Amino acid sequence: MLASSEFSEVGLVDMKFSLALPREAMSVPVIRRVLGDALRGLGVSEDCIDDILVAASEACTNVVRHSTTVEYEVDGTIDDENCVLWITDHGTGMRRPAETGELAESGRGMNIMRALVDDLTLDARPDGVRVAMRKRLTWHDEALMRRLESELVHSAR
Repeated sequence: MLASSEFSEVGLVDMKFSLALPREAMSVPVIRRVLGDALRGLGVSEDCIDDILVAASEACTNVVRHSTTVEYEVDGTIDDENCVLWITDHGTGMRRPAETGELAESGRGMNIMRALVDDLTLDARPDGVRVAMRKRLTWHDEALMRRLESELVHSAR
């Protein structure tokens, strides 16, 4: 399982957030908006943001479609190097898709997430499921220059 201390060092960026959301379809765009706005505000490159948002959306959609919980949590840390997210439900475990057309549509989310992030783990327990993902961040050139300028000012003192 990924832990925030495994991936973060105190640097110029150190953001943490935690959201508890109802297990309903409208919660997925909320996550995309909150997370996307935070990453854009910090100067993360748009390609990197897109990867994170698609992977997070897949994990949240899996909770909405397959969990038995009433609500779920999205916790995250963003630092100079990485964005780490934990999507956790506290249901009675994952329900299986119906043996009909739903099965044909299911099962691709984990592969999509694995292709978009650097590390991905799924921890299925009797008290729920936790997906942990880490994506190494890339920055817009302007954001990188601001970070370098700040580092130079600190080292010149």
